Amino acid sequence: MLSIKKYAAIDIGSNAVRLLISNIIEQKGQPVKFKKSSLVRVPIRLGSDVFLHGKISEENKQRMLDTMTAFNLLMKSHKVVTYKACATSAMREAENGHAIANLIAKKAKIEIDIIDGEEEAAIIAATDLHSYIHEDKTYLYVDVGGGSTEFSVIHHGKTVVSKSFKLGTVRLLNDIVKKETWIELENWIKTHTNEYDKVDLIGSGGNINKIFKISGKALGKPLTYFYLTTYYNKLQTYSYEERITELELNQDRADVIIPATRIYLSAMKWSGAKDIYVPKIGLSDGIIKSVYYNTVSSVNI
Repeated sequence: MLSIKKYAAIDIGSNAVRLLISNIIEQKGQPVKFKKSSLVRVPIRLGSDVFLHGKISEENKQRMLDTMTAFNLLMKSHKVVTYKACATSAMREAENGHAIANLIAKKAKIEIDIIDGEEEAAIIAATDLHSYIHEDKTYLYVDVGGGSTEFSVIHHGKTVVSKSFKLGTVRLLNDIVKKETWIELENWIKTHTNEYDKVDLIGSGGNINKIFKISGKALGKPLTYFYLTTYYNKLQTYSYEERITELELNQDRADVIIPATRIYLSAMKWSGAKDIYVPKIGLSDGIIKSVYYNTVSSVNI
């Protein structure tokens, strides 16, 4: 007996807003499969408003409303049966974040859950990494976002510890990350990885996915610390405009890719990792799986 249902995850980040629609494929005697059906990304960059001015601007409030209205229509068109919408650090820190969430619930009929950093780290850690990792190895999982970055240490297939840091690409672009945050992160990584002989990194987020795609590596093969350092240095020799015209990066990727790479390289340096693996997973995937396994509440359509 075969059953296919569609679930959706909405990830309202500091750099972009995403709608992921996945097919949940259930077959008797077989493990459940999660297969991406559609992914829509809108680069609203809420973090530039919030981290500098404390609230979401009128322009971006309207863009959010338009985007959520469109997402609602798309979910209906796809016949999505249940969804979960999570907002992270930008909405969390905006003084008008809850008011905008209430407006969207009323006008766009999308219920938004504004989650804290630890819950975000837990949802990401709940992503099924078993097909990407070796259970006899130790990994530092790094998910870089616009407002925060989530770190998890995974040992023998189990998440040992997770933490969220206010260290994101949009914050770094606007030069509002304190030196103390970098020091705290360095100490946290060293404290939680020093006991292991060898640590590999797992990186998620749009920027590392882009770098991996550019590298031409086969899925499952890692990027080396040397490769990432070389690419980081190369990026800095191009102006923002040249990164768009010559490296063919999107406008909203051409600036944040440099601070994102810095975070991954710092994590590799402090954990002693020589390789970084890049499975195509993130918060959206974690939300879908959390909804399916009933670890977070969802909304039926």
